[in-house]
Amino acid sequence: MPIQLSPTEAVRQLNGVRQEIGKIIVGQQDVIDGVLICLLAGGHVLLEGVPGLGKTTLLRTLSRVLHLRYSRIQFTPDLMPADIVGSMIMETGDDGHKSLRFQPGPIFAHLVLADEINRATPKTQSALLEAMQERTVTSGTTTHELERPFLVMATQNPIEMEGTYPLPEAQLDRFLMKILVDYPSREELNRIVERTIQREEPELSQVIDRELILEIRSLCREVLVAPHVQDFAVALIMATQPTTPGAHALAEKYIRYGSSPRGAQALVECGRVRAFMHGRTHLSIDDVVAVAPAVLRHRIILNFDAHADGQTPESLLSDIIGALAAAAK
Repeated sequence: MPIQLSPTEAVRQLNGVRQEIGKIIVGQQDVIDGVLICLLAGGHVLLEGVPGLGKTTLLRTLSRVLHLRYSRIQFTPDLMPADIVGSMIMETGDDGHKSLRFQPGPIFAHLVLADEINRATPKTQSALLEAMQERTVTSGTTTHELERPFLVMATQNPIEMEGTYPLPEAQLDRFLMKILVDYPSREELNRIVERTIQREEPELSQVIDRELILEIRSLCREVLVAPHVQDFAVALIMATQPTTPGAHALAEKYIRYGSSPRGAQALVECGRVRAFMHGRTHLSIDDVVAVAPAVLRHRIILNFDAHADGQTPESLLSDIIGALAAAAK
């Protein structure tokens, strides 16, 4: 597919998308940018936050602005894999002849909201694995392709952990980013209430469509990565790995398992999209530093000492990223 969109025009279009989303979503700019980065980088995103912060509304709004197919899957303990990917159904023709036909499930959409993903059983969670990684769904002996772009935005609730099934590390690693959705400020909460009492809902405009998204994704892949920036991303991953030569002292003390190689790929891919969204044609260390917390917070596993000393992935990553960024300057 030939690229007809100029980088300047693409950035203008993306700013238009953010403005349209801002008509519905108050604040949460970091969350909006993170979801857009994952969409353009071809990955998936995990959002964590208490109920009522607009996570569901964000993806539904994004589907309207980008004119993409949207589906929502409410994960519950009794949800079965076939409820996600689809199943074979028996059909009877006009002549009375019976045949099997595949009925696609809600996974066959461009934007899929996996709401409260940690409430489903591991068997059902694993039904997402092939779709997220391979962009295909297999039913019986037939493999069905999922149409691009394909983004799974999963949400999980940090409270009410009773009756939940924590995501296995293999599935967590398949999320490009894990974004924490913070509570709104007093001013933002006032704006939310003001919009609630308005008589008319704001009208949203479709800014770009599926074809333009794929073109912008191709442009993002043309962002240059200098060797020293690539080395910084690799050094950051190695710093989270205990017992390796480049390990940070905090990793040796508090981290049981560091980030996988997929983390290094995610740092570069997300950083390139961020650089493009800011109108630059090359990846900088600042881009890597900016995306690193969201890329790495779900990829490190802490040991018992970390929990005993009150350490969190946030606190450790803040120190490790800060130390490496200072050394790189």
